[in-house]
Amino acid sequence: MVSVRSVVDRVGPTLLHAVHLPEDTVAVGDVVIAEPGATPRPGAGDLVLGVAVPDAPAATALVRESAEHGAAAVLMKAPLARTPRVRQAARKSAIGLIEVHAATSWAQLVWLLRTVLDAIADEADTLEGGDDPAAGDLFRLADAVASVVDAPVTIEDTNSRVLAYSARQDITDPARVATIMGRRIPDDVLARFRSRGVFRELSRGRQTIFVPGQRDGTLPRLIVPIRMGGELLGSMWAVVSGPVPDERAAAFADTAPVVALHLLRRRAHADVRRRASAELVRALLHGEVGPRKAVAELGLADEPHRVVVVETPGGETLDGEGLRLALLERLSQGIGRRPVAAEHAGLLYAVVPDGAGPGSWPELHDALAAVHGGREAGELRAAAGSAAGLAELTRSRTEAEETLGLLRSGVLRGRVATFDEVWTQLALHRAATAARGAGVPELGPLGTLLAHDEAHDTGYVATLYQWLRHPGDPRSAAKELSIHPNTLRYRMRRLLELVPLDLDDPDVRLALLTQLVALRWS
Repeated sequence: MVSVRSVVDRVGPTLLHAVHLPEDTVAVGDVVIAEPGATPRPGAGDLVLGVAVPDAPAATALVRESAEHGAAAVLMKAPLARTPRVRQAARKSAIGLIEVHAATSWAQLVWLLRTVLDAIADEADTLEGGDDPAAGDLFRLADAVASVVDAPVTIEDTNSRVLAYSARQDITDPARVATIMGRRIPDDVLARFRSRGVFRELSRGRQTIFVPGQRDGTLPRLIVPIRMGGELLGSMWAVVSGPVPDERAAAFADTAPVVALHLLRRRAHADVRRRASAELVRALLHGEVGPRKAVAELGLADEPHRVVVVETPGGETLDGEGLRLALLERLSQGIGRRPVAAEHAGLLYAVVPDGAGPGSWPELHDALAAVHGGREAGELRAAAGSAAGLAELTRSRTEAEETLGLLRSGVLRGRVATFDEVWTQLALHRAATAARGAGVPELGPLGTLLAHDEAHDTGYVATLYQWLRHPGDPRSAAKELSIHPNTLRYRMRRLLELVPLDLDDPDVRLALLTQLVALRWS
């Protein structure tokens, strides 16, 4: 059954937002337009487009009349769809109410909705096979656009990855060849275009951008941004021999809305696949599905894997979610195989094979460690659990989360850590947590030192900790405290005057060290 929710998800948040969806879902049938001044006659399950609805009273009447005829939902442009009386009418009539972005063309929306409705049922088998139903159309569209501009064309996303390219090769240069072969603009070429302000111009909404040729043999480019509802979805790049006549450049720009619809359809397909995959990954990490299903539906090999958890700036905010998605896209470009990943509780979880093959933890470790610059690097932390079979990934997830906690607290230095390699810190932390819970630090004279330090800022507890950690080596102990060895010895004399301790007794030293570890590591 094609539901209103599935249609909204496919079209995507750039154009549509569900203001109200009733609990009882209705199968969507067709798209009808409510003509201004005419009484709507939708069929059962139709999507009613409120074209040119003048005001809230008219919108309320349209909602009620559409519900009486059994329509699935009414679509209206912002801000009318959010009017309280319109929303109340939708709730009382038990009909869907969908907000359409104000800048959306109704004609384009009708085309896209009917395309989605025609494709949803047919795409079920395609989704299981992992193919993109819009990929072939995008390549054919690139050929059509190339004929309009009379030049070879590439269609790229906002990360400069090639989504499709035309078959024409009559005008080419090494940069185009490298772009098509690598399916993205090479870093050195990207840097040159960026230095010339090309991407800044793209973000500003220019209709066309002409970039002259360069001394290294790179031919001129005519670039058109692809936008929908004010959002930049990608761009089209035409390799030209020189300046393009205004008429042809305008015709090239006129193709952008059609390409935008295809990119939205492609993104909706990818979002559906990603959500389904993410739900399965979350279930796998919590032990709710078996390894057989993971092998079949996620493409995981029946071999040891590690769970990797990544924390990015932003926490659980929308900005944080965007950073996590951007990070996942960036990492998938730098490693041999895209990680099987999902977001949960503001963190990014990935399941990667152990060993040294494509997409393995060593490769992902290097990619994470190489992330630098901008906001991504400042607070990025990543931790991997130990290698485990697919049926034991819950344990690996728990270990990864524990290791990430040590990175957050500063117990572990750096931004990336592996559970197996930090066993000493983990052992101390677990022992300290247990001792703290049992009230071990409250025993004996340690409380007196803590109170004195708090009152006089003497640093006796830290001094005693380093003295016990470096027995017979005052220089190393003093170095840890950033003080002179004589200062260390002076402090030790004073603290022993305050609380007489028999530091020659090994049990006393062991008990004190246990207490101090509990204070510092719990």
